Amino acid sequence: MTSWRARRAAGRGLLYVGAAVLVFQAAFPLLWMASTALKPPVEVFAQPPYFIPRTPTWDNFWRLFTSTSFLIYFRNSMTVAGLAVLLTIVVGVAGAYSLTRYRYLGREQIAALILCTYMFAPIMIVIPFFILVKAVGIENTHLALVLAFTSFCLPFALWLLRAFFETIPPELEEAALVDGAGRVRAVVHIIVPLALPGVIATSIFTFILAWNDYIFTRILISADELKTLPVGVQDLFHSALIDWGLIMAAGVLITIPALAFFMLVQRHLVAGWGSRGLKG
Repeated sequence: MTSWRARRAAGRGLLYVGAAVLVFQAAFPLLWMASTALKPPVEVFAQPPYFIPRTPTWDNFWRLFTSTSFLIYFRNSMTVAGLAVLLTIVVGVAGAYSLTRYRYLGREQIAALILCTYMFAPIMIVIPFFILVKAVGIENTHLALVLAFTSFCLPFALWLLRAFFETIPPELEEAALVDGAGRVRAVVHIIVPLALPGVIATSIFTFILAWNDYIFTRILISADELKTLPVGVQDLFHSALIDWGLIMAAGVLITIPALAFFMLVQRHLVAGWGSRGLKG
């Protein structure tokens, strides 16, 4: 019995050590970025480098706000990412509902074709998309970016939401329709709450993709006042001596909204999974 407990404790200890190594591997670049953002230029280029700043300073963040267009880029990223999430969820819910509740010729073929479109890398479609938006007359606008992000995220959103909608009994919404609720009201108040984990997962995926995108923004946006954070911060590298303290400060502030968005919806995601388990 004692040897069995010892082996169990040793196995659990190895598991914790492995988890700690993985966490450290993932977190160390973020911690180093935050450390560099708090260092003055002398410490940033010190040899040998050291992790903890000896004279911490907020000067890098102050210069980022006062000498660059960071706040404009930040506002643009929030606007584009928020609208992309909203549009993707609305269209994704409507499309997934159609693929699971209505029967029509070619429904399964359409679903398979949607999945195939997700296999194309962004770099393969960005030039044709640019030609399309130029022909429509919406190049160099946030609308073009929102449509681009939505188009790229919709295949994933449709397949994920479709899987959730298929597990929801049609009798629930049929009962709502009998009670006098319209089709849209039944979807909003019954289907969407039951598929909440899928909706939240789609939101997280779309927000992170739109927030971090570089390719579409670089091709579709030319005006400096319309650029988003990835492109705007990348332009900070165009100097003879790279200001790493300034760039690391920008990196810290870029990371915060994505983490905050995930932490904000994580509670609802876990609650949604739990409620689905209870209903099952």
